[in-house]
Amino acid sequence: MRMLATRTGTTTMRITVTTIMTMVTIITAMATVTMIMPRMAMATSTTITTMSIATIPTITTATRMLMTTNEPVGAGGLAEEEAAALYRLMTWLSPAFPVGGFSYSSGLEWAVEAGDITDTAALADWLDVMLGDGSGFCDATFLVRAYRAAEAGNTTALNEIAELAAAFVPSRERQLETTSQGRAFIDIARAAWDADGLDAMIAACSTPLVYPVAVGVVAAMHGVPLGSTLHAFLHALVSNWISAASRLIPLGQTDSQRVLVKLEAAVAATANRALNAALDDIGSATFRADLASLRHETQYTRLFRS
Repeated sequence: MRMLATRTGTTTMRITVTTIMTMVTIITAMATVTMIMPRMAMATSTTITTMSIATIPTITTATRMLMTTNEPVGAGGLAEEEAAALYRLMTWLSPAFPVGGFSYSSGLEWAVEAGDITDTAALADWLDVMLGDGSGFCDATFLVRAYRAAEAGNTTALNEIAELAAAFVPSRERQLETTSQGRAFIDIARAAWDADGLDAMIAACSTPLVYPVAVGVVAAMHGVPLGSTLHAFLHALVSNWISAASRLIPLGQTDSQRVLVKLEAAVAATANRALNAALDDIGSATFRADLASLRHETQYTRLFRS
């Protein structure tokens, strides 16, 4: 019994010592963790602070980039006058500008019905001739002459040009087309895009201004460059012809763009000729196109007014 008691006591004593050592170990570990946590917190705080400081230059740089939007335009941009001129031309000669160009075909409706224009190739050939040897070249030359007369303030010359341009139209429907568009262009320009001296120039003309003369006068009074005005006018003229033909043949949008691409060189050549042409150089040799505009007056079914 004593031995058992001694052994039991020893065992209990050993258990007690083991328990105490375990508790000491736990307490030590807890103390270690307690000491480490503040260091981790400090390290985390330091890291966050360092990251925050590191990101400050990026934020500052972004702010500087936003501020540079108000600085002058670089070498690749447009000057203020150039931007204003481009803005006006894109507005005045856009299909959305309400001069009613969409309702005229310049005789193309009869040409399609007669079988002269049946596909993209025939359309491109027809418009190429109209542009270089017909109404395209004549209108371009009238625009140039009207622009220069208005720019110089020569009301006498402007009146003569306006009368000649009105007399040069080959048919009644074409007369309606160009005078209606010219009148609408002038009315809208005076209402929304008025300029000093514009009223005086219009009043000096004894006849209604046809469309190319109206565009030339308004562009000159606004100081829009002549070369840009002329190219934009011819592009708009050809685009309107193609738009009419695309509804008549009909053509798809891609084919219409192919025709416009084919006429790019012709537009540039016609513009260059018109810039150097005198009034005595004006002439037309597009008899079939003129006949088409005459025949359209009595065409049985029509979508367009000319």
